[in-house]
Amino acid sequence: MMSPARGPRRRGVRRESRRAEFVLGSLASVSLVVLGLVFFFLLREALPLFRHYPAAEFFTGLEWRPTSVEQRFGLVPLLTGSLLVTVGAAVIAVPFGVAVALFVSEVAPARVREFLKPCLELLAAIPSVVYGFIGLTVVSPLLRDVFGLGSGLSALNGSILLAVMALPTIVTLSEDALRAVPESYRAASLAMGASRWETMVHVTLPAARSGVTAAVMLGLGRVIGETMAVLMVTGNAAQITFDIFDSVRTMTATVAAEMAETPWGTPHYHALFSVGATLFMITFAVNMVADFLLRKEAR
Repeated sequence: MMSPARGPRRRGVRRESRRAEFVLGSLASVSLVVLGLVFFFLLREALPLFRHYPAAEFFTGLEWRPTSVEQRFGLVPLLTGSLLVTVGAAVIAVPFGVAVALFVSEVAPARVREFLKPCLELLAAIPSVVYGFIGLTVVSPLLRDVFGLGSGLSALNGSILLAVMALPTIVTLSEDALRAVPESYRAASLAMGASRWETMVHVTLPAARSGVTAAVMLGLGRVIGETMAVLMVTGNAAQITFDIFDSVRTMTATVAAEMAETPWGTPHYHALFSVGATLFMITFAVNMVADFLLRKEAR
């Protein structure tokens, strides 16, 4: 028979649980409200552009000349610049980040893992302007001397810095996904005669594919929105190019460089908000896909 004190105690625990759920749910809802308000603000300031400038010409235009007599607000040069820098960063960061995650998860002794993982995570604490100074003073002269360039301020410079900035996210989340693979998978592979390397490549990594893919996408989502580093090291030339050694201008660098000198309410002002809204939607889509992959991995 239940004691008289246990019933009220259980009811009190349930009430406290409901209160905690309400508080946590309310705090989580605040982030959704803030996200919605940010998107509403961007759209409110971006849409007036299309009263005076065709939307099709904005999204498909090949020139960005906001200060010329005949203004041009073509998004394509900025989009290709962002794409070139991001793809270059992915080519560098993804193989290196996944390899480091495999080493930390599958090969490194416990002491090395406990030392290496915090060091990698500390890379995320370095301000982006510091990366920009490193790109200007170290990476730029190195690229100029090695490849014989007129200037080291190029898409390659930005890609290298962004790759380093993406590494903490890629390594940390990939390592978590790899460690979540059941130990029985590894044991079964080794018992069938596979080497440790073959087990990592053909068993562990494929089993954690969804989590690793989500880690890569979140890392790239982090660098797509990076501003200061690319503003300082990519040369800021608004041109359509697919040469990694050319100077480019990204969407984020355009907003950061021009917004402070743009009169309020002008077409140029609204065009910059349109660039920001487009970047917001791209980043949001990347993060949504990554979140879906993480949920799939958890299931």
